[in-house]
Amino acid sequence: MNTDSRTAAKTAEAPPAARPDVPARVGAPVTVLLWGGGLLLLLASVAVAVTIGPARISVPDVWSTVAAHLGFGASDLSPIRDGIIWNLRMPRTLLAAVCGAGLAVCGTVMQSLLRNPLADPFVLGVSSGASTGAVVVVVLGVGGGAVSLSAGAFVGALLSFALVLLLSHTLGGSTDRVVLSGVAAMQLFSALTSFVVMTSADAEQTRGVLFWLLGSLSGVGWSEVALCSAVLAVCLVVCLAHSRTLDAFAFGQDAAAALGVNVARTRIVLLCTTALLTAALVSAAGAIGFVGLVLPHAARALTGSGHRRLLPVTALAGAIFLVWVDTLARTVLDPQEVPVGVVTALIGVPAFVLVLYRTRSTS
Repeated sequence: MNTDSRTAAKTAEAPPAARPDVPARVGAPVTVLLWGGGLLLLLASVAVAVTIGPARISVPDVWSTVAAHLGFGASDLSPIRDGIIWNLRMPRTLLAAVCGAGLAVCGTVMQSLLRNPLADPFVLGVSSGASTGAVVVVVLGVGGGAVSLSAGAFVGALLSFALVLLLSHTLGGSTDRVVLSGVAAMQLFSALTSFVVMTSADAEQTRGVLFWLLGSLSGVGWSEVALCSAVLAVCLVVCLAHSRTLDAFAFGQDAAAALGVNVARTRIVLLCTTALLTAALVSAAGAIGFVGLVLPHAARALTGSGHRRLLPVTALAGAIFLVWVDTLARTVLDPQEVPVGVVTALIGVPAFVLVLYRTRSTS
């Protein structure tokens, strides 16, 4: 083992307080409090968000309707109010929570793998690639119905990220080059999406696709919630299983390899996992930016950098955040709806600038 490898190994074995680049670990009671409090806050946020809208609905109405549809008693609400809760608002609110959690987890994993605080599916062009793949399937009918929207989005996400890795490696592989390559890929796939829509879609398709590309949770149903929830659960389990490996990546690829990590295999597994999750979320809700950029930094301030604690807290924070963003998007200009991606961009851009400033200050 060379000198650098021995140094990395000693650093990794040192207690957290001795590592200047890793915040002190949060104790188990605080972690349980964060997880339990976050889960309760998420449940309360979903229940309250469902009540907000033109139809006057209370939180007890929401609970009774959910209980009735799950087989626990009967609801005395009218069929119209029951349908508003169960068929319209509840699927949308739950999908917002799933998308927020998934995008936040993707951002956390990407930032750790690439050692770049600016990495997330949107900034690195993965969301744009997934959007292009989905639009090609919908507008051009690629595959003749044999290729699903999610499959097209997954292929587009993989192609986009492969392009980012190729460009960044060609340009030197530094973290700055990765972000610049991601911006280039994002612009390229956004242009391809616009070209496909403008040349092949009719007027009605164009309006629907463009609104969806900005991030839209309108019109979603239980099938989208089930699909995205299943993909999120599987991907979260995979990421948690690699939590210690992600901790090792905090010291760089060479240090991780010195600690026994199969760097190439781990990167492929986790990047494909995040691409799959991003593709599923984009196919259901369009490209929603900045969630994966902002929420991991907020969660790290609470838990430190240990991924076994960080990933669940980030998922809960992302879920709560997007539930309220979607509630704001559908009510602030009622009856007109604002795309969710517009609201996240308005919130995320100042946070992005703050992250850039902090990165510059510590560099």
